[in-house]
Amino acid sequence: MKKGKIPEVAPDLSLKELKPKLPCVLYARKSTEEDDKQVMSIEAQLFELREFAKRERIEIVKEFTEAKSAKKPGRDEFGKMLTMIERSRKPLGILAWHPDRLARNSVDGGRVIYLVDTGAIASLRFPQFWFEPTPQGKFMLQVAFGQSKYFSDNLVENVKRGIRQKLRRGEWLTRAPLGYVNNPKTKNIDPHPVYSKVIHRAFKEYAKGTHTLVSLAQFLADHGVVQMNRTPLAKVSVVKMLTNRAYLGFINHHGEWHDGNFEPILSPTLFEAVQKVLKSKQRPRKRKEKHDFPFTQFARCGECGSMITAQYATNRWGTKYTYYRCSKKSGKCGQPYIQAPALAAQLKLLLQTVSLPLEEIEVMEKQIETWEQESISSRGIVANNLKTKLAETKEKIDRLVSLYLDGDIEREIYLERKDALMREKAKLEERNGDFGQLGKNRLEPLRSFVLSLREAEKVAQTENHAAWRDFFRKIGSNPSLKDKTLSIGWSDLWDFTAKTKADFVLKRGTAAPRDARGATISAKVSFGEPGWIRTINPLLKRQMLYH
Repeated sequence: MKKGKIPEVAPDLSLKELKPKLPCVLYARKSTEEDDKQVMSIEAQLFELREFAKRERIEIVKEFTEAKSAKKPGRDEFGKMLTMIERSRKPLGILAWHPDRLARNSVDGGRVIYLVDTGAIASLRFPQFWFEPTPQGKFMLQVAFGQSKYFSDNLVENVKRGIRQKLRRGEWLTRAPLGYVNNPKTKNIDPHPVYSKVIHRAFKEYAKGTHTLVSLAQFLADHGVVQMNRTPLAKVSVVKMLTNRAYLGFINHHGEWHDGNFEPILSPTLFEAVQKVLKSKQRPRKRKEKHDFPFTQFARCGECGSMITAQYATNRWGTKYTYYRCSKKSGKCGQPYIQAPALAAQLKLLLQTVSLPLEEIEVMEKQIETWEQESISSRGIVANNLKTKLAETKEKIDRLVSLYLDGDIEREIYLERKDALMREKAKLEERNGDFGQLGKNRLEPLRSFVLSLREAEKVAQTENHAAWRDFFRKIGSNPSLKDKTLSIGWSDLWDFTAKTKADFVLKRGTAAPRDARGATISAKVSFGEPGWIRTINPLLKRQMLYH
């Protein structure tokens, strides 16, 4: 038998494989436009519809996806899809997950049915819904669209009814505002244990009238109330917070306020005081000329307690002077006027009493670094001891459990000893956590003080009266002016600084002037010698004791 080619055998093709593919456009939709909700909806629809198209021999001509509600007409991608079908030379079908993905309103549903009537839509294919372009099929499609619209309308009414009931119960409706947290158990809001106190403090600060929106935002940021990107709140957010009546226990719904049954953060008196400050700052008083009065709103009258104000005076020869005086808002006051240069001279003298030479401040900073290194070393030893004790306690608990499981100890004794060991373990863990934070922040107040000393030295070298004022506001309190003499109350630490400098001047035998408080001052004496360094160390250690 001659060798020849093996004849090819035609495959057995089924009727389904011989059937031509149906051209369709694919449409997938999710109901929300927010990216963090229904994230998998469109992706899941596309996967299922593509698999369904392979099984049913459907040719996907184009895919349309969008994230928009179908309760109202006006979807962009849906409109583009219908326009493509209308302009197509041959009829096309639509492939979707369910009829409610196409329409939940009568307008869009009517457009689809009309295109089916005209033959522009050859077929509608759904994995879970059967449709044929027959009178019965179109009727069932109308029923499906009607059910989708009914479901949407009914859902809206149910939500509105639920909101009305929550308002009657005084429950919060949405995400908790600043200072509150949502309570999933009570379906309401509760004051945050920390931030509610920060909000209350911020309102009290702003009611004083000394803060701007920017400075208040920084105050909030310093206490942990920030935006999601860890930056201070914007001015519009601060205004929204200051005018939010939710802090009084009210709920806002569609512009109407309702009584809430959650705990308010503010009192009505404090809230109204803040509203007055806000209103006064929204319409600031316009001045034709900006006066240079840096020491106004700085000190009070030592006789009547009114604020010190300023004014200009011109003598007979036309010379213009600046005077500071009591505003006499509290009634009659006999305190005399004081010229601006005389008041500035007193402030400069006070500033020089706490202004140390720069080289000595650098010595302090080096000393702090030395203590910090010593502190790190000592903290390491203590931390290791705590960890050792904690490990020993855990080992004791393990041995005690083993004894109990082996039957070598009675249950009552086991429970008593385990309870004592567990309490000891909790105390060691708490000490270990608190110790790290305490060691980290121990020298921070000291660094802050030395930075203030450096600022005093810098400010003393200038004639910027506004900088002097701001510095004394930072380190002093309750400045008063009486009998043309300025006095400022500052802490014992700053008083100790002034006395230390004055004592060293006396030891050097240098005559120095005295200010109104009797402190000896000198701006030209050099203290760069070992004796001065020995005087610095007690000063720094004194600061550590304060904190």
